[in-house]
Amino acid sequence: MVTEVSIKKIREDAEELYRQGLFFCSEAIVASIRDNFKLDMPEEMIAMASGFPVGIGRSKCLCGAVAGGVIVIGYFFGRTKGGDPKVNRTLELANELQEEFRKNHRVLCCSVHTKGMDMGSGEHKNQCISFTGEVAETAAKIIVRELGIKNID
Repeated sequence: MVTEVSIKKIREDAEELYRQGLFFCSEAIVASIRDNFKLDMPEEMIAMASGFPVGIGRSKCLCGAVAGGVIVIGYFFGRTKGGDPKVNRTLELANELQEEFRKNHRVLCCSVHTKGMDMGSGEHKNQCISFTGEVAETAAKIIVRELGIKNID
């Protein structure tokens, strides 16, 4: 893992992965964090994020970008052994991430954000690209702060 990153580049990379159609929101966030932090994270972690786009399996519930942000927070700070109390800090950080999104957009619900939009159209795609970048940036800021990694921006 690196000792310094560009949060701006993390955001830009996540947005570009979505814009090019390589990944959807949650996948793009995991891929950008993985690549920019130079993590020894298996590619299967990106695959784990594949069910979250369009509000979890196209159900339009929880915004997939928020889910992607929570996935990467869990990667860095989550527990792997039952009973490990560090889960409490992970929950606090995940809550911080979703609260930031909620502060900016009122709700986490994909169906509210996309109401009246043609799915996959310019307006919908542009909004989701923006949400993807925003959440990648927020997650990166939390990770950088918590791990004492330098932001070079």
